Amino acid sequence: MALKLRSQMPELEGATAWLNGEVQKSDLQDKPTLIHFWSISCGLCKEAMPNVNEFRDKYKDQLHVIAIHMPRSEKDLDLEQIKQVAEEHGITQPIFVDSQHKLTDAFENEYVPAYYVFDEEGQLRHFQAGGGGMKMLTKRVNRVLGIKE
Repeated sequence: MALKLRSQMPELEGATAWLNGEVQKSDLQDKPTLIHFWSISCGLCKEAMPNVNEFRDKYKDQLHVIAIHMPRSEKDLDLEQIKQVAEEHGITQPIFVDSQHKLTDAFENEYVPAYYVFDEEGQLRHFQAGGGGMKMLTKRVNRVLGIKE
């Protein structure tokens, strides 16, 4: 089971590596945060990446975006491959490489792609998994940001 709504964001600890800069939970207290889990072996993740990047760019002053790379097999552990796929898909936000599933376990996350929207207090406001539903994610992000649709 994934984190329950209103749960506090877990500490961002246990990374095998960070790409594009390292972030602590304390760095995220000033504005809402979108955390997305993905994997280099996940086709749906790659399809959804332009949407995630659009959020990152459109709301860059209002929203933190953090990527969590969650390996699903041995092949997903190759750091050079993760860097290459991240570059190919324009992932410029910080990437927490979770090869030991430390953060995956803290989130109780079982899915890729998976999206967690936290408010500026670090409380979970929305969770969804799977490739579709970007409209719903957009609505939830807008609600957390206080943007009227």
